[in-house]
Amino acid sequence: MTDKTVVVVLFGGRSSEHSISCATAGGVLAAIDRDRYEVIPVGITHAGEYVLEVDDPARFTLDPADLPQVDDSRPRVRWPERVGNRSLSIVDESGAARELGPVDIVFPILHGRFGEDGTVQGMLDLVDLPFVGSGVLASSLGMDKHYTKTVLQAAGIAVAPWVRFTAYEWANDPEAVTASIASLGLPAFVKPARAGSSVGVSKISSVEEFAAAAEIALAEDSSVLVETGIVGREVELAVLESLQGEPIRTSVAGEVVVSGRDFYDFDAKYLDAPGIDLVCPADLTPAQLAEMQDLSRRAFEALGCLSLARVDFFLTADGFVVNEVNTMPGFTPISMFPSCWLASGLSYPELITELIEVARARS
Repeated sequence: MTDKTVVVVLFGGRSSEHSISCATAGGVLAAIDRDRYEVIPVGITHAGEYVLEVDDPARFTLDPADLPQVDDSRPRVRWPERVGNRSLSIVDESGAARELGPVDIVFPILHGRFGEDGTVQGMLDLVDLPFVGSGVLASSLGMDKHYTKTVLQAAGIAVAPWVRFTAYEWANDPEAVTASIASLGLPAFVKPARAGSSVGVSKISSVEEFAAAAEIALAEDSSVLVETGIVGREVELAVLESLQGEPIRTSVAGEVVVSGRDFYDFDAKYLDAPGIDLVCPADLTPAQLAEMQDLSRRAFEALGCLSLARVDFFLTADGFVVNEVNTMPGFTPISMFPSCWLASGLSYPELITELIEVARARS
């Protein structure tokens, strides 16, 4: 037995963001307060198997030449099958099972579909396992850019104009889909509706480029978003849930300065490609920061988020436009979410502790 809080750090997954999730987990495993928490690292393989991973942060370093991934040869993990039993077990190659003991909370550091989209959150809810992060509805809404925009627009928050189409519509009438984007203007961005980390995203400057961009996005998802390219500064802000009865907290803002690339793509985010600078805190007036913080709180509440989120904006000549709300933002030590909190006075280890303790108090 232990007096420490037992935390399952859950990472990997079936999505195209598997390696990014592993890298995030490496940062958390290295920084979590071991005097306070006992950690059980559970990885989800590309095939969707749950395994007991090695508790070694160095295993998950984000190396462009060798992206980290969950080891499929590790012992299988079995989740509780009923409410009231919070004990995980592992099964070896012979089929013999051994309990790992009761779990206090799960920290699902999952990006993309089958993890960030409410699916894992629903599984944990079914067996009454508390977890860090938003619940099923907010996770699902935040994962789908079309429905995020729909909810935010209904809440009176400015978003970029967009058109959505499905794989069925594209296969049956590509001419009609192509015609539907005419009102958006160019350049435009073509994105999988339910993917992150800029996977499958293309910038198009002519209608002739649309078909190829649509195919790239459809390789990631059966639902695709096309949105107007917004001219403005790319600024982001981090949000944290507080203890019950206390207000939602917002950080200072960060800025993505694009100087040598078309946009902030996957290579720039994670593989150290040139042409991007992350600046935190961003150079904003007090009034601009206050407005951005207010809009972030409103977006957080409109989607029903819990624990954490990163709200991405364009600051245009006409004001702020919300681009996306990330319910499980990039969480490596150098990602924008922890960087914004560091600039606001909360260190990376403190941020991890805060997320765990607020989620435990809520449960």
